[in-house]
Order: sequence, then C-alpha cells, then structure tokens
Amino acid sequence: MHRFFADAVRSSDERSFLSEEDAHHAVTVLRLKPGQHVELIRDNRLWEAEIVNTDTHNVEVHTLSSLPSPEPKLAVTLFQGLPKGDKMDLIVQKATELGAVRIVPVMMNRCVSRPDPKDILRKLNRWRKIAREAGKQSGRCMIPDVSEPVTLQQIPFLAFFPGKNIVPWEEATGFGPLAFKTSNPVLSSLGILIGPEGGIEASEIVMLKSYGFTPVTLGKRILRTETAGLAAVAAIMSLYGEME
Repeated sequence: MHRFFADAVRSSDERSFLSEEDAHHAVTVLRLKPGQHVELIRDNRLWEAEIVNTDTHNVEVHTLSSLPSPEPKLAVTLFQGLPKGDKMDLIVQKATELGAVRIVPVMMNRCVSRPDPKDILRKLNRWRKIAREAGKQSGRCMIPDVSEPVTLQQIPFLAFFPGKNIVPWEEATGFGPLAFKTSNPVLSSLGILIGPEGGIEASEIVMLKSYGFTPVTLGKRILRTETAGLAAVAAIMSLYGEME
C-alpha cells in the first residue's frame, strides 16, 4: 500500500486529511480513487486507512485499524558536529533510515563550516525535508526532529537531553559499543555525539565528561565524520536488538 502523511492542522478525531503535498501526489500521480486502502502516518502512529474523497487539494481518508509500529524502542539522539559542504544531507538521511529520533547539529571548536545565521533557516528546511522523505521511504511513522544548531555548552540544558550519552573519540581505547551495552543492558534513550572533520579537542572531551558523556572507541580505524555517526547508531541499534 502507498504511505502518506496526515495533515496535522486539518485532521481531527473524526476526520483525517492528507497533507497538501501527499494529496497532490495521491490524486495527480498515483490516481488513487475512493475505496482504495492506503497507509496513513498520523500522530506518530501507522494506520491502515481508506480513501473517502479525492479532491486534488482535499483528500480525506478514514482510519480503519492501527498497524504495528516500526519505531525502535531505544530513542537515539545524534549530536553531529557540523560538517562542511553537503555532508549533513547524507547524515540526516541515513540517521533517519537507521531510526534516530532526533538530529542536532553542534558547533564545535574544529568545525570548518560556520554557516551564516541568515542561511541557517534554508539549511534547516532542506534537512527537515530530507528527513521527511527518508522517513517515508524507510517505513517510519515518526519523522526525526532536526534541531537548530547548538553549541557544546548548550547541550546539557536542552529539554530533550538524553539520560545516557556517549562520545566516540579516536583517543578512547578499550571501551566500545559492546562494552557500553554490557554496562547498560536496559536503556530507553541515548545521545551520541560525533565530532566534525577536525575531530574533538581534549578540552571538549573534558567538558563532555562533566556533562555525563562516556568516551567510547569505534575501533582501530579513524572514521570520517559522516561515517562515524552512522556506524555508531547502527552498532547501538544492533546491540539493543533493534535490527532483529
């Protein structure tokens, strides 16, 4: 079945409408008709639904039954040191596919990219669109929030600051994702902080430790910033049974 997003503003307890973009796609491209069944993402839940009206800008659907959630039980927040160029596009896309619930760009000492504040809204809109498209493609029913960039010092004061946090660091040894899982067998939320292209300064590690971050190793090889976060998220999801 085709999968669509509900319009949160126009939908009510009794009636559900597709978002404007999805309504246009359903009617103009897919040529769906009343009576056909679709999957509907609404209120971070997945539903089987039936189309009841197909106006180009006003597609109404009736929810039939709740479908099993594809969302992981472990809520992973990826704190990503802001990379240069379009690397953040890839990171947002793949982190969404892997099941991250939130992606937070972080300004750090060795960040090469220093976006103009006037340009950040355009970047945020692009990243959020990428997350939405990746979420739909990968079968998720919750689209990760891509937050505005923050500084390292702001992280512990964020409302969504996870209960446990790790920071992969090339100078960490002897304690990797498996050791972390052994030390924390049951976990509901986790933050993963990844440094930018230039890495993480020792002074920043000291600061992160004071915030409760645990340095971990991702092995003997040094990973690029766009690889490290995705490798860490995938490893954690696997170790906590989210890939079974």
